[in-house]
Amino acid sequence: MSAAELKSTPLYEEHRRAGGKIVPFGGWLMPVQYSGIADEHQAVRNNVGVFDISHMGQLIASGPRAGEWLNRMLTNNIDKLEVSGGQYTFLLNQNGGIIDDLIVYRTKPEEYLLVVNASRTDEDFTWLQAHILPEVELQNRSADFAGLAIQGPKVCELFRLLLGDDFQLPARNTIQEVQFNSMPLAIARTGYTGEDGVEVFFSAKYAPTFWTTILEKGKPLGIRPCGLGARDTLRLEMCYPLNGNDLTPEHTPLEAGLGFFVDLTKPDFTGREVLAQAKEQGLARKLAPFRMVGKAPPPRPHYAVYRGDERIGEVNSGTLSPSMGQGIGMAYLPFEHAKIGTELQIEIRGQKFPAVIEKKPLYKKAS
Repeated sequence: MSAAELKSTPLYEEHRRAGGKIVPFGGWLMPVQYSGIADEHQAVRNNVGVFDISHMGQLIASGPRAGEWLNRMLTNNIDKLEVSGGQYTFLLNQNGGIIDDLIVYRTKPEEYLLVVNASRTDEDFTWLQAHILPEVELQNRSADFAGLAIQGPKVCELFRLLLGDDFQLPARNTIQEVQFNSMPLAIARTGYTGEDGVEVFFSAKYAPTFWTTILEKGKPLGIRPCGLGARDTLRLEMCYPLNGNDLTPEHTPLEAGLGFFVDLTKPDFTGREVLAQAKEQGLARKLAPFRMVGKAPPPRPHYAVYRGDERIGEVNSGTLSPSMGQGIGMAYLPFEHAKIGTELQIEIRGQKFPAVIEKKPLYKKAS
């Protein structure tokens, strides 16, 4: 994709003013860091940080049969959603492979908001539209919305500064509409960091104002604007998968260790038969988290994974953990090599370094 074809969010100029280092990501120009990945990472772990998620897609499904249709298209059970409830789920192809992972919110009795990955928005819309039922309308409203992920242990304190001492954030995995200075906000209690947090969606025209306000109100709390770099280290410490790295059309949710979000009791959804058969017969491979042992460079995607002299896979996601001071990663491995405690070697620049399979999450906050 040429530079001219890359999209920018309504906050592009704000990122530049804040000293953000801009890189291409999923067809968008996005900040990878501001003050530094480690500094932004620790701000989220200890205080609060704000990420631009305006590049993510927002699809709205509505109509009398919208819930019925989404239940056929997605793996989780839409029938379990009350109004304002949300759930993590998957959009699969006929082979059970992952087209996208997303969050769906039931915003009204017959209306649903789907928050999808930026690089998959058009593909998701086309796939869903091709399988739509009568009495269902699907709209791609991505260009109308901006969004911020505000994450960290001081997020509740920040929103009390913003909306008043009596304000309470919505419950986990629910969405709530509020007004701030005549600005409608949809606040969802979710995130991608392992910390408490929210994702806030609003009209794109309000993006610079809300971004500036959040950073100003958060100064006493040590807030930092955060980029894609810290987003990646934070999510990988928690073993949260990244679409395109850990989740692809060649992998199923069961192989990714995310069967909790697949309701095989539903009689029919795309890919169900393949997943049910795989569960019955047993999985051949599994996405396994690992930690480097001793002094070693950080693992990166596509580095080879060995067990003795046998190459058994490659790294899907890898980084240096700012919280742990060690290299960490995830890789799809043959099931027999994916057990906790299994010793591996990661080939880095022609040299093999020891690693070990660990239990999720890789980072565990001190109590």
